[in-house]
Amino acid sequence: MSNIKLAYITCKNNKEANQIATKLINNNLIACANIVSNVQSIFKWKSKLIKNKETILLAKTKKSKTKDIVNMVSKIHSYENPCVVFFDVEEGSKQFLTWVNQCLK
Repeated sequence: MSNIKLAYITCKNNKEANQIATKLINNNLIACANIVSNVQSIFKWKSKLIKNKETILLAKTKKSKTKDIVNMVSKIHSYENPCVVFFDVEEGSKQFLTWVNQCLK
């Protein structure tokens, strides 16, 4: 198993996702990001059913960076309670995983 994590962050739009990804990269917290636009989200917030378009930010990082990512995203995100979760990367391209580790030294 690697020490690489995939961050999943929902954002209100592409502009916000780009701003967050850029800040995380510039602060050496993620190696790279993918932005997936125009996602339909359905959730309950403060007892109301919400249906919104959102943007998903997927980022590759190391386990040691996750707390700093949560802290930074919480400070700059427009949502009161942003979704910032991480998934273990069990396997993958050895070259890619090495690159992520080298980016985040």
